[in-house]
Amino acid sequence: MSSEIKKVFVETVVCAGAPGKEARFMRMLESRQTYKRRQDGCLAAWTGTSIDGAGMVLVQSVFVDNNAWKRISDEVMKALDSKDGGLESVLAGPPLVGMFEIDPVKLRWP
Repeated sequence: MSSEIKKVFVETVVCAGAPGKEARFMRMLESRQTYKRRQDGCLAAWTGTSIDGAGMVLVQSVFVDNNAWKRISDEVMKALDSKDGGLESVLAGPPLVGMFEIDPVKLRWP
């Protein structure tokens, strides 16, 4: 990790797919995370599913700074939301969203 990075920004979303739309929901999430990973300024992006079978999904992305997060989020909207209509139609309800600043040393990045 570059010594220039003082804090990384971690976007965290907890959400679930609408009944009957879970497979499409997961494909859409994965395509967005893959797109983010390819962008300069995104250090990592992943999804995780709940282990209790409740259908909850954790979506996290790590960015070098707030500007990278904003730019990449805008690019996702332009590139993907415009093609597939966005995630709103496949969500079970409103997601829980948070943005956090983290000291990169605590991430033990190689």
